[in-house]
Amino acid sequence: MTWNESNQVQTIASIPAPTRPARGRTGAVGTILVLCVGFAVFEGIHSRVEAKAELRQVALKSAIPSVTVIYPKGGAGAEEIELPGNTEAFTDTPIYARTNGYVKHWYADIGARVRQGQLLAVVETPELDRQLEQAKADLKNAEANLQIAEITSTRWQNLLKTDSVSHQEADQAVSDLHSKQALVDSNRANVDRLGQLQSFERIIAPVDGVVTARNTDIGALIQADTTAPKEIFHLSAIQKLRIYVPVPEVYAPSVRTGDKVVVTLDAFPGQAFPGTLVRNANAIDSASRTLNVEVDINNSAGRLMPGAYAFVHFKVPATNGAVTIPSNALLFRSEGLRVGVVRNSHVALLPISIGQDYGDAVEVLSGLTARDAVIVNPSDSLADGAQVEVENKTANGVRQ
Repeated sequence: MTWNESNQVQTIASIPAPTRPARGRTGAVGTILVLCVGFAVFEGIHSRVEAKAELRQVALKSAIPSVTVIYPKGGAGAEEIELPGNTEAFTDTPIYARTNGYVKHWYADIGARVRQGQLLAVVETPELDRQLEQAKADLKNAEANLQIAEITSTRWQNLLKTDSVSHQEADQAVSDLHSKQALVDSNRANVDRLGQLQSFERIIAPVDGVVTARNTDIGALIQADTTAPKEIFHLSAIQKLRIYVPVPEVYAPSVRTGDKVVVTLDAFPGQAFPGTLVRNANAIDSASRTLNVEVDINNSAGRLMPGAYAFVHFKVPATNGAVTIPSNALLFRSEGLRVGVVRNSHVALLPISIGQDYGDAVEVLSGLTARDAVIVNPSDSLADGAQVEVENKTANGVRQ
């Protein structure tokens, strides 16, 4: 072996041998990559399955309509109705003159509170005074003639006993006595009549009350005209007021004489005045289909005035077993009035009969109980037996 060969051998021997890659590490990396890809594929498929299932659930839920329910109000007390009316004086009287003359003086003006028998005005009647004086003179003349006739009749009766005069003459004397007596009675009646007319010179208050009108003045001519009389004063007794109220026919059976009512007026906001239903017409007005009732109010304090617009609040007794539901729960179907209720998550359409209509609510006489979950604002397409979901799980404080 030459030097060059030996040198090459040494050189080759000095070169490090190449290292071999680790097969185990490569396999692990490949496995991890495969697992990652598989996991990603699994997650993608799983998420799609879950999304599809969730979408299906949403679709199923959206296919079931949602409803809102309430529970009927049962065992309610008396219902209150409010009806308008006008206050009137318990006694409202115009005062007229009963004799001719001129107003000499008046003593009460509008707003004056007067007592029964109090002097309101004095009428001067000179013509009537002269007529009364003449009637009294005629009465005295008749009484004088009657006195002579009595003496003559007595004398002729005594003479007849001795047959000094004939029966004819005695009868004539008696007849003349009766005639003179009748004339005296006639003249006395005329004096009384004129005296009564003269008493009408004093115009007095017939009742306790308030003067609401004075239609005369001093010197005014007063004529006792029976065809078109002129009102001199107007007097209203306001210690007690009347209110006539037309009650609708549907509430007429609930009206009872003696019932207590409450009266309110716009002039007294927030205040209520007690009243009593004292009488009714006992007949329905065929034109208005109402019952006319009278309510009396004690007005001894004088706070209320006749002619005021008032509202009378009546209590209408509730029907036994009846419940109340909102008007927007009613379904008007061709087969009749219906109400939808929820039973076991399904709709049941129940026929009902209604009583009073309160506007935003109605009284149900039969077909419902206070335990029925009534659907409010139901769809017109709501079908019997349809599955529904209740939105408000608690209605009127009662859990379904």
